[in-house]
Amino acid sequence: MIYLLFAVFLLAACAAGATGGMFPPGAWYDRLKKPTWTPPNWLFPVAWSILYLCMAAAAARVAMLPGAGLALALWALQIALNTLWTPVFFGLRRLRAGMVVLSALWLSVAACGVALWQLDWVAGALFIPYLAWVSAAAALNLAVVRLNPAESS
Repeated sequence: MIYLLFAVFLLAACAAGATGGMFPPGAWYDRLKKPTWTPPNWLFPVAWSILYLCMAAAAARVAMLPGAGLALALWALQIALNTLWTPVFFGLRRLRAGMVVLSALWLSVAACGVALWQLDWVAGALFIPYLAWVSAAAALNLAVVRLNPAESS
């Protein structure tokens, strides 16, 4: 049963990840000023692939546990916000709105991680790299907003 649950959560995560293909960064993003510590472009799909596997595993570990409702609701919220950020930032090119979405994403990831940890410490630990990555993404998003005031809407 856990493998089926893992597959379902992984498909949800892959759907979120598919927005990267639908709304690629492209020339517009390349032209933006970015901080020197911006990760190389190849790292993003690698990191997200690993994170989506961890997110799916975390959800699958708790899905059948008593009292998992809040953790799974928060998981659904974070994956929805995860899905939303790429079209807002890259599709609509709304840097500040992307920061708002990313802030909400960070809060939902942190809350989900805590809720998962309370049910299964391994599931909670699987969210730690995700929270770290979203923290770095938020710092990058904020830096891009500040470095590109004419583009920041």
